Amino acid sequence: MVQRPEFRIKEIGGNSATTIHMFLTGQWTVILVRIAILLCAFAVYAGTAYASSASGSGDPIPEDKNTQDKVVYLSFDDGPGKHTREVLDILRKEKVLATFFVLGEQAERYPELIRTLVEDGHALGNHTFNHQYEQLYSDFKVFWKQIKQTEDVLERITGFRPDLVRAPGGTYGHFDQSYFDLLQLGGYTVMDWNVDSGDSKRKGVPAKEILSNSTKVPAGARSVIVLMHDGGAHAETVKALPGIIKYYRDHGYRFDTIKSTDQPVQFRVHPDGKYKARKAPGKAWIAEHVEANATLWLAKLKVEVGLAAATLQPGEFRMEGQRIMVPLRTFMKKFGGSTRWDSETRTAIAVWKERMIHADSVSGTLTTTGAIETGAVQSHGGTIWVPLRELLEQMGLRVNSLTSNEAEWTVKAGVSRSISAMNNIFKYKMI
Repeated sequence: MVQRPEFRIKEIGGNSATTIHMFLTGQWTVILVRIAILLCAFAVYAGTAYASSASGSGDPIPEDKNTQDKVVYLSFDDGPGKHTREVLDILRKEKVLATFFVLGEQAERYPELIRTLVEDGHALGNHTFNHQYEQLYSDFKVFWKQIKQTEDVLERITGFRPDLVRAPGGTYGHFDQSYFDLLQLGGYTVMDWNVDSGDSKRKGVPAKEILSNSTKVPAGARSVIVLMHDGGAHAETVKALPGIIKYYRDHGYRFDTIKSTDQPVQFRVHPDGKYKARKAPGKAWIAEHVEANATLWLAKLKVEVGLAAATLQPGEFRMEGQRIMVPLRTFMKKFGGSTRWDSETRTAIAVWKERMIHADSVSGTLTTTGAIETGAVQSHGGTIWVPLRELLEQMGLRVNSLTSNEAEWTVKAGVSRSISAMNNIFKYKMI
């Protein structure tokens, strides 16, 4: 918080009329004008900081969310596929975000669709590699191998590893408690659903039926996860999607992406599951694979800029030596900025308030107009990664502190302009 400087007027000799006259003329007039300028400057910067946290659908949501809030999470499984682009077009037109649980083999076929959905701000989840029940649920080691296989594919395409997992067919009748426990131990969050669109119950389910199923909200539920599919033959799901969005919008729901920090929605373990007799992995295998994997998700990154704050989940940032690297588009979106890609120059252009920041993937430089270049820009699978400190500096901010513990890194940044600099800005603009 910026403290306002205290101004005290020292009494001077002479009669009161002379004192008042001196106060209102000459240097005192200049002093009063400068005081007014400073107060205006503080108001402007406080106002812009508040606006960053309080306005716009892309802004960070306060951690103390309204308990009366109604939220719907649209989720799509088995893609990307031939209908994914149509789904993305509708979501873009409606300005709605969704969560895609993708298959590794499909991601390898359609890497450009993976990049597009991430660039559009949608969340990415892991749906195993090939969706084959008899393989995935015969042995947890096979399930784990497919999770890691898909994770590697997505990391090559996007530059990060999602820690959201959805089991093909859902967990009911497939998971025993060991599957839940080992995935949690490895750092993953398993998400089922509480509203099923029914678009995969049989071939050619009509859009009207999908719409009806997708809007059957459980009594009293204020948080809804809708299961749909964008992989395979699901043209009817595409037809139903606008109506599904309209229903939830008309009923006062906001749309959001699923995050690994959200309360998991998980089916109970089937008491008579056909996989009841399978054996859990041994302690040595668990230590080598599962426990070691958990180190990928040790901490999240919280960035505070004035009164605005946003959190990047594990996988949405990474450490490289002494540098914290963040994906440019994701970071700017969290703070109300925007990013576009210039294919001719291979440069990502981010806009934040009055600043335009260029991240050149060829030269590796990060610049603003008239600013000194900094390096270390990276491109991984179509995602531009930039060092956090340098990005904040290009945004006109300075890092005030960096603290960390096992659960979270916290970076606090503030406006880098000094009071005298603000005074000069307003002096030449207003006087």
